[in-house]
Amino acid sequence: MAWGLAMLVLAAVLGTAMTARAQAPAGAPDSFADLSERLLPAVVNISTTQTVDRRQFDGPAIPQFPPGSPFEEFFRDFFENQQRSPNAPPRRATSLGSGFIISPDGYVVTNNHVIEGADEIRVILYDDTSLTATLVGVDDKTDIAVLKVESEEPLPFVEWGDSEKMRVGDWIIAIGNPFGLGGSVTAGIISARARDINQGPYDDFLQTDASINRGNSGGPMFNLAGEVIGMNTAIFSPTGGSVGIGFAIPSSIVRPVASQLIEYGRTRRGWLGVRIQTVTDEIAESLGLDRAYGALVASVTPGGPAEAAGIRAGDVIVGFDDREVEDMRRLPRLVAETEVERRVKVEIIRQGERRTVEVELGELEEAENEGLLSEEEGGGSAAPEQTLSALGITLAEITDELRQRYRIDPSLEGVVITRVEPGSPAAEKGLLEGEVIVEVGQVPVTHPREIAEAVDNAREAGRRSVLLLLDGEAGIRFVALNVGN
Repeated sequence: MAWGLAMLVLAAVLGTAMTARAQAPAGAPDSFADLSERLLPAVVNISTTQTVDRRQFDGPAIPQFPPGSPFEEFFRDFFENQQRSPNAPPRRATSLGSGFIISPDGYVVTNNHVIEGADEIRVILYDDTSLTATLVGVDDKTDIAVLKVESEEPLPFVEWGDSEKMRVGDWIIAIGNPFGLGGSVTAGIISARARDINQGPYDDFLQTDASINRGNSGGPMFNLAGEVIGMNTAIFSPTGGSVGIGFAIPSSIVRPVASQLIEYGRTRRGWLGVRIQTVTDEIAESLGLDRAYGALVASVTPGGPAEAAGIRAGDVIVGFDDREVEDMRRLPRLVAETEVERRVKVEIIRQGERRTVEVELGELEEAENEGLLSEEEGGGSAAPEQTLSALGITLAEITDELRQRYRIDPSLEGVVITRVEPGSPAAEKGLLEGEVIVEVGQVPVTHPREIAEAVDNAREAGRRSVLLLLDGEAGIRFVALNVGN
C-alpha cells in the first residue's frame, strides 16, 4: 500500500513536471550552448594603449579628513589625478573592450569610446591570437567605429539581423569581454525599445536585462538565430556593476554606419534642412490635429532640400519615405538612415490639409562643413535642450536669447543650466538655473553632449562624482556632483 501510494505521488510529480514542460513558453530555449559555441569565435577583445601626459603642477598636500569621510575619497582622487611633477614622464594607459568580426577579410565593429584616443589597437581573437588593428573610420554621433585586421586565414564572422523585428520580451544573448575576463556569454530579453538615454542625436537604444558590465562595450547582441541585432554600449548602474539595465545600439543604426565607414571612411547621412520641435497636445489642438504626433517645422534652412521641395515653417511632418513619423525624435533617424541624393516622399499637414511633397536629400556632413547647421541639432532634428535625468538637470548651449534671459556675460563660454529637478543630486549640491557649467573634470565644455560623455566616462572609470566649474549668481565655484556609482 505504501509502495503504491509512493508510485502515485511520483506519477503525480512527473505528470506535473510534464505538464509544466508542455506549458513552457514557445521559443524558450533549453540551452544557449550550441548558439554560443557557434558565435564565440567571431567575438573579439579590443585592447588599446594610450600615452597620457602627467606633467602638471605641484600643489598643496591632500587635506586630512576623518577615516570614512565622504570627502576623503573625493580629494584623494582629485589630487592624485591633478598634482603631478612638472618633470613626470608620460605614462602608458591601457583599456579593454569588445568587438565583433563582420567579414572573413577582417573588418571589426566596436564602440568609438572603446578606441578613442588610442595610440595602438590590438584585436584578440577567441583563440588568443593578437592582431594589430588599423582604424577604418569612426562616427562619434552614434559611438560606432570600424577596425581592420589582417589574417592569413579567413576569419569567423557574424551576420546582421533586423533589429526592427525585435519585440519586447524576445530572448537575446550578449557576448563580450567584461572586466577583461575574455569571451563571456549572458542571456536575457529585450526589456524595452527606442530608449533615449541622452547619448546623441540618434538615440534609439534597445534595453535588456542581460548582464552587461564594463568591458562589454562594443560587443554584439544576438537574436536566437545567431544574428547581430545590436551592439552593447552602455549600462545604467548606481553601483558600477550590472543591475539588469543595459543598452545596445540597434543593428538598424550600426549596420548602415559601418557600411559607410568601410566604403567612404566616414558617414554620409541624409539631410532634410529643417529645424523641428515636438508637437505638444496644445500645439496639436491649435493646428486642428486629432492627436499630438509628427514633427513641427520651426524653420527651414535657406537653400536646403526642404525649401526646394516647398516645405515651410509651421508644416507638421507626419510621414517620411512611406514610414509614419510618430514623434519628433523619429524623424532625424529616418532622414539620417536614408541615402544621400535619394528622392523621398514627405507627408505633411499644412493648415489642416494633408499633402505629399518629394524631396531630394542632401548630405548632412557637407551641410555641416558649409556651416548650414549652426542653428540645428544633428541636421535640425533634435531639441536644443538635453536632460540628464540621473543628475536632475536640463542643459542647453548658450544662445543670444539665453544670454539675455539669464544675464550671462558675453565673454563667458560653457553650457547653461535651464532646469534643476527638485530633490535631484544637482539640487542637493545647490546647482541653480541660469548657472553656466564652464568645465567638467577641468576640461572646458560648450555642448550638453560633452557633459553627458564626461558623466559616462566617470561611471565607466568607477568614479562616484565629477568636478564641475560653475559661474553664475553664486559666483565662480567648484562642485563635486554625484554621478550614481
